Amino acid sequence: MHATSVLKTVLTLTILFAAGPAAAASKAKIDKKVDAALAEFREDIGGANALLAKASGVLVFPSVQKAGIGIGGEYGEGALRVGGRSVAYYSTAAASIGFQLGAQARRQILVFLEKGALDRFRASENWEIGVDGSVAVITLDAGGTIDATKLNQPIVAFIFDAKGLMYNLSLEGSKITRIHND
Repeated sequence: MHATSVLKTVLTLTILFAAGPAAAASKAKIDKKVDAALAEFREDIGGANALLAKASGVLVFPSVQKAGIGIGGEYGEGALRVGGRSVAYYSTAAASIGFQLGAQARRQILVFLEKGALDRFRASENWEIGVDGSVAVITLDAGGTIDATKLNQPIVAFIFDAKGLMYNLSLEGSKITRIHND
C-alpha cells in the first residue's frame, strides 16, 4: 500500500473518530452488512452454525478499518443480535502508538457464550475489551473450523477476512460504544 493511501486512511479514521456516533450509518445499512458478514462466516467457517446457535448474543462488526504510521486508529460499526434479530447498534474504536505501518480491513464477530457476560455488556454504554471484559481472540482463514465444545470463555471474538497488511492484530483496548441512531 502506498504512503499516500495509508495517509488518506489515517485521515479518514481521524475524521470518523472526531465525528463519532453523529456519523453512524443507518440501522438498515448496518443490518444489511451484518447479514452479509454472518452469511460469509457461516459459509466459510466450519462449525459456525453450531456456535451461533449456542450463543446468548452475537456482536457483528462487518468492517473495521485500521490504519497506522506510528500512530494508528481503527473504527467500525455493527449490530448486536439476540435471538437472530438486531437489538442494538454499536461502534468500535481504538487508538494506538508504537511500531505499526499499514492499513487493514477486517470483520469482527464477538460471540457471547454466557448470558451473564452479555447482560454486563448490554448494561454498559462504553465497554472496553480487556478492562470491562476479557475476550479470547481467534483468527480464522476461509475453510477454518470451530469446535464449539472446546470454547470455554464467556466471550470469544473471531477476526476474519483481513485485507491488507498490519502488524498488530489485537482487540485489547478497543472501546465499544452504543450508537443511538434512530
